[in-house]
Amino acid sequence: MAAQTPDATGAEDDFDLSGVNGRMCIVTRESGSPETLLRFVAAPDGTIVPDLKRALPGRGCWVSPSREAVDKAVAKKLFARALKRDVKADPDLGSVVDRLLVAQLIGMMNMARKAGQFISGAAKVEAAVRSGEAIAVFHSLDAAPDGVRKIDQARKAWHLGTGAEAEVPAFHLLTGAELEEQMGQNAFIHACVLAGQAGEGVVKRATLLETYRGLQPQVSGAGPKSQ
Repeated sequence: MAAQTPDATGAEDDFDLSGVNGRMCIVTRESGSPETLLRFVAAPDGTIVPDLKRALPGRGCWVSPSREAVDKAVAKKLFARALKRDVKADPDLGSVVDRLLVAQLIGMMNMARKAGQFISGAAKVEAAVRSGEAIAVFHSLDAAPDGVRKIDQARKAWHLGTGAEAEVPAFHLLTGAELEEQMGQNAFIHACVLAGQAGEGVVKRATLLETYRGLQPQVSGAGPKSQ
């Protein structure tokens, strides 16, 4: 959803950024670490650019990892006030960030596959979950309920059988068509990641995208829900 044009009345009072400094969200004014916030910088032409890798030069500002927060920063013109300069924020910046987060996730999935830490196919995923090898499960948004249910049962069985503190997380983030567009022949309906640096990187990026979209973590037997 594109950001709405802000109501000029009271905007300055509602978003006084005089106390914002360091790694603090310019919208919520809550402090965080680089891993828990999104960084933005101004390009030489004044355009606001997401810096997901936190590597671009220049003064940056930070926003909580949520679409709502990014949209509000655009609507209330908070980037200009935080960076103390005239900048231009794309009204659709929230969508731009979402696409970048998706691309980052897909890139890490491809890396994990090459490292042998990403497998697909319902039977292989179920076996990996039951054996305790899987550290996270992924389903396309339009996956058949029966396939999701069988893997959910495996997640619950592993959780109950091991007494682990939490179930293996499951993510429902992209449709089959989106996965095919992004991954080509590597697209999947059901997949999982295994332990290792690349696999853990997939989980980290999937969790960030899930948080950004306002989705609740999935427990077995539940479909994706908005917060």
